[in-house]
Amino acid sequence: DVQLQASGGGLVQAGGSLRLSCAASGFTFDDYAIGWFRQAPGKEREGVSCISSSDGSTYYTDSVKGRFTISSDNAKNTVYLQMNSLKPEDTAVYYCAADAPMIIATLLPEYYEYWGQGTQVTVSS
Repeated sequence: DVQLQASGGGLVQAGGSLRLSCAASGFTFDDYAIGWFRQAPGKEREGVSCISSSDGSTYYTDSVKGRFTISSDNAKNTVYLQMNSLKPEDTAVYYCAADAPMIIATLLPEYYEYWGQGTQVTVSS
C-alpha cells in the first residue's frame, strides 16, 4: 500500500522558515508526482507545489513562487517543501499527496489518489 507521512509543521513568526517532509512508501510505479497542498479554515484545498519523478520538473502556485522550494531525495523516498519568508496567509494544514502512476504533473488535488495526514503550519504576524 502507498503511504505518505507528512511532518515538519509548526508555529513560526512572519518572515521565518520551515521545512516540511513527506516520506513515501509502497510505491511500485516508475512515474509519479508528489504534491503539496494546503487548506486554511473555511477555504478550499489549494495546490502549493508538485514535483515529477520522471524529469524532476517542479511547479508552484503563484503565491509561493520565489519563497517555497520543492525537492526530492530519492534515496530516502522523501519530498521536501522548504518554505521561506513565511506570511500569515500561509497558515494552513499542509498535506502531501501522490499521483501514481502520474497522469499529469498538476496542482489540481483531484488528480491525486493517495494522501498523507496533514501537518499544521501557523505563521504569526
